Amino acid sequence: MKKRVIFSVINDIVFDQRVNRVAGTLLQEGAEILVVGRQLRNSMSCNHLPYPVKRFRMIYNKGPFLYAFFNIRLFLYLLFRKVNVLVANDLDTLLANYLVSRIRKVTLIYDSHEYFTGVPEIQNRPFVRKVWQTIEKWIFPKLEHIYTVNQSIARIYEEKYNVNVGIVRNVSYKWNRSGNCSRNRLGLPADRFIVILQGSGINIDRGAEEAVLSMQYLDNTILMIIGDGDIVNNLKQMVSEHGLQSKVMFMEKVPHNILMNFTCAADVGITLDKDTNLNYKYSLPNKLFDYIQAGVPVLASKIVEVENIIKSYNIGDIIDNHNPEHIASKLKNMFSDMDRIQLWKKNLHIAGEELCWENEQGKIIEIFRKAGL
Repeated sequence: MKKRVIFSVINDIVFDQRVNRVAGTLLQEGAEILVVGRQLRNSMSCNHLPYPVKRFRMIYNKGPFLYAFFNIRLFLYLLFRKVNVLVANDLDTLLANYLVSRIRKVTLIYDSHEYFTGVPEIQNRPFVRKVWQTIEKWIFPKLEHIYTVNQSIARIYEEKYNVNVGIVRNVSYKWNRSGNCSRNRLGLPADRFIVILQGSGINIDRGAEEAVLSMQYLDNTILMIIGDGDIVNNLKQMVSEHGLQSKVMFMEKVPHNILMNFTCAADVGITLDKDTNLNYKYSLPNKLFDYIQAGVPVLASKIVEVENIIKSYNIGDIIDNHNPEHIASKLKNMFSDMDRIQLWKKNLHIAGEELCWENEQGKIIEIFRKAGL
């Protein structure tokens, strides 16, 4: 009999590449998969996914009532479902999953996509932060099966709660360039340098504002921002105020296979998170591995995990600060040194062969087998 695994996320599932990859791997291993998430007003269809999904429509879509009522609905839904393994993705789904796992006596696996209590959105909200810390402190030491995105975050949890934490990085599937990456086909100019910033969390302190302002100091260059986040509207206003409409273009979130065509068409990919909170300080964003698979050199900030990969494989450059003129100077140097670009391209191919989901997924299989799948 197939083991049934139910994943829980608070997003709309479509753009959660980590959950899609893990669920896809377990599907190949013979598990029966269901992913539970949230239906947003502008959510795209999930019909392209190879497993069924259940999405809740919520009255509240932000603030404490969202998290409270989502967990109540999730608890009631999971309580009466046939399941062998529950997978909670991040702290905002953990409470419901933990309670059901105890009541139903089924295995719970926790996937921490980030250092949740260190996210910037709650750093200046002491009560909200205290609530999440209390939930984490109560449940985390009782968990037997945990994995997260990198060594830095794993170390924090291990030292804080004296538990073993596995590491499964947010690496992408191998990507083969095709004619779909043609700039002409994508409607992109062939005679300009293109810098791409992509992501579903284009938020404060991720360097997006400085990236936009850096375009003031660059000629023959376009910054292509694909995705969404808390500050995208502010970025659009900034572009208007500084007259950068011809140098910055915005696209809404698109499915990953379409996104990668645009990524492949870029000259440089940027990831400029700031060291202003523990979550960003120890982050290892998806977009870094997308840039690698696309064969696009990377300009990054001095974030521990990101810097380690860029320097280890020699696939790009690191900024010293977030001054827009400094960012522009770094980009100019990257564009102008053709010998270095060729070396980076060669190294990106090597990195892409090693840092891919085809290699990483063995860790997931081992974690779930230890959990009894």
